[in-house]
Amino acid sequence: MIELIRKSFKGGIHPPEYKEFTALKKIEVPPLPKLVIIPLQQHIGKPSEAIVKAGDHVYLGQPLSTSSGYVSVPSHASISGTVKTIEPYPHPLGGVLPSVIIEGDGEDNILHQFTLQSDYQSLSPDELKKRIADAGIAGMGGATFPTHVKLAPPADKPINTVILNGAECEPYLTADHRLMLEYPNEILEGLRIIMRILGVKRGIIGIENNKPDAIAVFQRLTHSDPAINVLSLRVKYPQGAEKQLIYAATKRSVPAGKLPMEVGCIVQNVGTAKAIYEAIAYKKPLIERVVTITGAVNNPMNLMVRIGTPAKSLIEYCGGFSGTPAKVIVGGPMMGIAQYTLDIPVIKGTSGIVVLPEDGWQHIEEQPCINCGKCIEVCPMNLLPRQLDTYVRNGLWNKAQEIGILNCIECGSCAYVCPGGRSLVHSIRYGKFRVMESEKSKEKATKN
Repeated sequence: MIELIRKSFKGGIHPPEYKEFTALKKIEVPPLPKLVIIPLQQHIGKPSEAIVKAGDHVYLGQPLSTSSGYVSVPSHASISGTVKTIEPYPHPLGGVLPSVIIEGDGEDNILHQFTLQSDYQSLSPDELKKRIADAGIAGMGGATFPTHVKLAPPADKPINTVILNGAECEPYLTADHRLMLEYPNEILEGLRIIMRILGVKRGIIGIENNKPDAIAVFQRLTHSDPAINVLSLRVKYPQGAEKQLIYAATKRSVPAGKLPMEVGCIVQNVGTAKAIYEAIAYKKPLIERVVTITGAVNNPMNLMVRIGTPAKSLIEYCGGFSGTPAKVIVGGPMMGIAQYTLDIPVIKGTSGIVVLPEDGWQHIEEQPCINCGKCIEVCPMNLLPRQLDTYVRNGLWNKAQEIGILNCIECGSCAYVCPGGRSLVHSIRYGKFRVMESEKSKEKATKN
């Protein structure tokens, strides 16, 4: 069923899109990487535990690690070859983390063929969730929350709506857009599997209306299915944030500090839906994903990339830098993380690698707050960014907590509109860290 209503949410901004570099570029498959770096933690929760050692020969799709707890997922070999070492390695989310480093043999020898499983339609919800967990699937929109956990809400939190997130509101990124154009049937079947697991009769696919071709594809595929609606969403950042997407699609407001399940919703990225379908129907683990390589590179592309591929090799495949780069960001320019090395690998949550050019890049020195209120107007969480910044800079953690610092989604809208160039996101992120550390200390003291 089609519902073309340009829905949105309060607040938000309209940064330049810069999607024209890659929006019309079909997904390409680069050559096999000669070496991959597979971090043991590519997800929220406990890191996985290695089950291979240096010198082991591994096959494509072979498990390299096992979950170390319920909120954890395994990782798999994305190429065949030999485990060179397991050691700390630069991670795209910051710091260095233990990683399995594999030297490829160039053969792509597979552990088992990813053939269609004739029984997948008859699997129970528990069997479906186990297959998803075994495939190592974590949210591919960037949050990287273990998918099998998200699909197992408590019994007292019944879900009645599943929303697929095809908004892709970050500037530059087009990986999800191309995925929706080139793999729509797989995405739809993934949605139906999610709905079956949760016993849900209502599915929504939310797509920003700057992707009319993707909207048209899903209109055609769902026109006779009353259980699935296609929503055309207003172009506004951060339209793809969970709580904002839920409000835009259903007018349900997720309470501060709560999860979408509180209002009967589950949100999954379109890439995650495709990975779910492949895990269920083909027993294919999460070993590759689409990544947009764009910005100041000579040939911007959308690539189907093996997990663990070094960023440096992908930039080289795209013709290298066009000029001198100012920053290389993993993710989008609003919520992504600037990198200090190009040796970092692609992980399950890597949607893009954006190179910002030095030419035209202007650093703004921080100025005092002029109380213009623009940050308050655009905050999609209805917070007071300037007040939070003041409390954090003065070490007033309790006051920052009282006015909702932990509810900040770090979207960067406030910093984007600040005429004084104040580092509001960095300030609030630090404040969140201090508040959470304070809460942990209180819990520890109570237990003792």
